Parts: sequence; C-alpha cells; structure tokens
Amino acid sequence: MRIGVSLPENLLNKFDEIIQQRGYSSRSEGVRDAIRNYIVNFEWMSDVEGERVGVITILYDHAQRGLEDSLTEIQHDFGSTIKSSLHIHLDQDICLEVVVLRGEGDEVRKAAEKMMTLKGVKHVKLTTTSLGKEL
Repeated sequence: MRIGVSLPENLLNKFDEIIQQRGYSSRSEGVRDAIRNYIVNFEWMSDVEGERVGVITILYDHAQRGLEDSLTEIQHDFGSTIKSSLHIHLDQDICLEVVVLRGEGDEVRKAAEKMMTLKGVKHVKLTTTSLGKEL
C-alpha cells in the first residue's frame, strides 16, 4: 500500500543520511523498518504482558564488594527466564554484563529492576521486543 508523508527538509535530510549509513536500498525500506520499531516499542511500553525477548546491559564497578555475587544470585532467581549471559572486563574496575532473557514481560522487567537497584551498578538498560510473529 502506498502512502504520502510530508516532512520538514531537515528531518528528511537526517533520515536520508541514516538510511545511507545503514545500507538501506531505499527510503521505503527505512520507513518500513522505522514503523516496525515504533510498533514494537509502543507495544512494550503499553503492555508488558505476553512473551518477550530481552537484553539487559549492565555496566558496573568490579571492585564493589558483593556486587558480582548479588548479580549472580539474581540470575539464579530468574533462571527460567534468563537464557544466557556474557561478562566482559572493560578495564581494571569496570565490567559489562549482557544478559539475554525470554519469558513473560513482567518477569523480564523485574529482573532488570532488581539489577538496577544494586550498589555499584553504574548503568542498566533493558531492551525488549515481542517475538514479532504478527509483523
């Protein structure tokens, strides 16, 4: 189906730069991808029920006493939801943990929230999506 969209010139120019950098073959391909992302984001923000796939990215202070044990304990508490994790030493003090989850949206969110509250955690970002079967 075809649609028409009016955009300010500066917005279209920025969009064109991005689709070129990302390697899209056309504006239409970029617009379709942007609309899919918008729909998925809206669904997550509006309704955290149902099965979700998620990634929690955690940046934390390795020297914080007990923090790694607490992160491990949380991962064990959510063992049926957490599918994998990756631990990276960025430098002498800072570590990056990437946790992949699949499960009920509320459980995915709760796992991230528990990690956010730990002393020594510098940054937590939860990214989720539905399985996209209907898209």
